[in-house]
Amino acid sequence: MENIRNLFNQIIQEESLIECIISNVRKKEDYNKVNIRPVLLKEKIMYQFIYHYDKKVVHENVEKNQMIEKMISLFETNFKQGQIYTKEADYQILISKKFKVKILKKSPTKKPKNLSHNRKKNYMIPENTPNPFLYRLGVMNEKGKVFAQKYDKFRQINRFLEMVRDVVDNLKKKEKVTVIDFGCGKSYLTFALYYYFVDILNMNVDIIGLDLKEDVVMHCNEIAKDLKYENLKFMMGDIAHFNQKDQVDMVVTLHACDTATDAALVKAIEWNADIILSVPCCQHELLDQIHNSLMIPMEKHGIIKERMSALITDSIRANILEIMGYDTQILEFIDMEHTPKNLLIRSVKGNRSYEQAAKEYRSFKKFWGITPYFEKELGEKLQKRITE
Repeated sequence: MENIRNLFNQIIQEESLIECIISNVRKKEDYNKVNIRPVLLKEKIMYQFIYHYDKKVVHENVEKNQMIEKMISLFETNFKQGQIYTKEADYQILISKKFKVKILKKSPTKKPKNLSHNRKKNYMIPENTPNPFLYRLGVMNEKGKVFAQKYDKFRQINRFLEMVRDVVDNLKKKEKVTVIDFGCGKSYLTFALYYYFVDILNMNVDIIGLDLKEDVVMHCNEIAKDLKYENLKFMMGDIAHFNQKDQVDMVVTLHACDTATDAALVKAIEWNADIILSVPCCQHELLDQIHNSLMIPMEKHGIIKERMSALITDSIRANILEIMGYDTQILEFIDMEHTPKNLLIRSVKGNRSYEQAAKEYRSFKKFWGITPYFEKELGEKLQKRITE
């Protein structure tokens, strides 16, 4: 079966499968034929297994990393033949009674079909168009083809830029925009920001990516230099002690862990930043604080309490940002590589009144019996607004 596995690994990697028909059962069981075809669900390629019974048809959608094992299992258990149609060739798989495998290759006979579950999305950074920074970061090849294993990252980059696009008008009147990305990591989104501001919007920017890892900082600086991104640089440092800028217009913090997110938000408020974009990574601070006797049915289950703590923490953050004069939304993002957290806090500086938000905050704090780090770090700035 290894040669079948190798063939399908290549087909899946190249995303060239049109259809696969597995048939010729060894013995009569529940279903007598299986069709496999790629489908697009929520902008993600999946593989649909269609099981043909005597009187019904059953569909099952599986991830690409599950598809090969599931298909191999069908050959190993009960099927002797497979017909595979790809963009480049047709293949016929024949399996003998002693499980010897023969694969015949022929010229292609079918044309690729549109993946009909979803229309192709018009991304801000389009597919199949060469892009220097995405090529340099290994997201696409030199012809603009997005690598299959990087497609989720490609979608994440575009989703992030959509969220920036919705609020960027707040920055366009500035002569020069200063942006800090705390905990930038591999910096896909930092480079995307620079590309969007400079190459698409023709804005004058100064962007700094901040990270604790020296090798990451050096690597990102090399890439920025290669791309001639003159106003993009990367520095070593943590969030709480960064003091290289007196004024920052936009603060991005996309995977700061626990209270590091709050430290970044405090910095943004101190700078009176126009825009804040934050995706918290993990929220442990309030886990041991939250308690209300009415909520014991939820609190007594550890996993429920942990998720509840994360929601309470992000609700508190949004509430405090509103008190400090920011119009704030919590939006659905796309899962990061290293965390399933998928909420983004987007705040835009405004002139909103804070009295109602302060009233809500006092009641919320009392209900849960909490005093968050965010409140303590803001100190007098916040206290004078929440004191009755």
